[in-house]
Amino acid sequence: MGAYEYAAPKSVEDAVRLLDEADRDGIRTQILAGGTDVLVQMRSVDNQPRTLVDIKQIAETQRLDIGSDGIFIGAAIPSAELNENAELKSILPGLIEAADLIGSTQIQGRASIGGNLCNSSPAGDTIPALIANAAVCVIAGPNGQREVAVEEFVTGVGQNCLEANEILLGLSIPRPSDRTGDAYLRFIPRTEMDIAVAGAGVSVTLDGDGNCTAARVGIGAVAITALNVPEAASALVGSKVDASALEAAAEACSNAAKPITDKRGTVEYRKKVVGVLCKRAGAIALERAIS
Repeated sequence: MGAYEYAAPKSVEDAVRLLDEADRDGIRTQILAGGTDVLVQMRSVDNQPRTLVDIKQIAETQRLDIGSDGIFIGAAIPSAELNENAELKSILPGLIEAADLIGSTQIQGRASIGGNLCNSSPAGDTIPALIANAAVCVIAGPNGQREVAVEEFVTGVGQNCLEANEILLGLSIPRPSDRTGDAYLRFIPRTEMDIAVAGAGVSVTLDGDGNCTAARVGIGAVAITALNVPEAASALVGSKVDASALEAAAEACSNAAKPITDKRGTVEYRKKVVGVLCKRAGAIALERAIS
C-alpha cells in the first residue's frame, strides 16, 4: 500500500472545502460513509495513495427525519440503526429489508444505504429498493446542494454522478400514501452474504376498491446499473395487481434486463429470474398495501 491521509470534517462546508482544495491540487480523495468496502478494494483492485475523508461526524449525514410528507435518511447512518427503527420499518419495509442484506451482523454496524449507493455496484441491494420508492439523492458541493433521482445517480459499474468535490448527504424519499406497500427480493446462490444474481424492488399504491393507482419497479444485477422499469409499473397501474398484471410486469422486467453471462449465471437465466423476482416482490407489496 502507498501513503494515506485521514480527515474527518465536522461540517458540510468543511468537507466540501477539503474536497475542492484536494481536487484543485490533484490529490485523490475517497469518502467514508460506512467504509466497509474500503480495505477490500485497496487489497484487491486499487491501493493507490489517497486521502480518506470520513463524513460520519457531519450532522446531516447522520440525520433521520420521518415527516408527514417525506423521509430523509442520512448517507452515513448504519443499516443496523435503520433496522431497529420500528416506524421506518413499518413505512418502508422493502427498503429496510434490502438494507438488512448488506453483509453480516458485524458489517451492519457500519454499512450504510448511502455507502451502498455510492459504491455503485450493479448488484447493490438497496438501489432497486430506492428506485421503487422514488428516492432522490441530496448532494452537496461548492455551488450548494443539488438533487438527483436515484436511477440517474449511478452511471456505470463503480461509477456515479458525484464530482470530485461533492458528497452525498443523504436520500430524500416521499412518504408513501395510505394503502402503499413495497418489497425487495434478490436471488443468490448461497443462503446469505452473497452478491445478487438478480434483484427486484416493487412499490404499489391501491385505491379503496383495490385498484393500483401508482407503481414503481426497480431491478438490479441485470445491467451495468440498476434500472427503473416504467413498463413494468404501467403493467400494474389500473389493475388489481392480479396474476396477469404481475406476469406482464415480470415480462417487462425480463425485456428491460441487459445482463451478461458469467460464472454466476447466463443472460437467459438472469432475464428469467429477474422477472420471477418482480412477480414475487409485487405480490408481497400488494399484501402490504392491503394490510
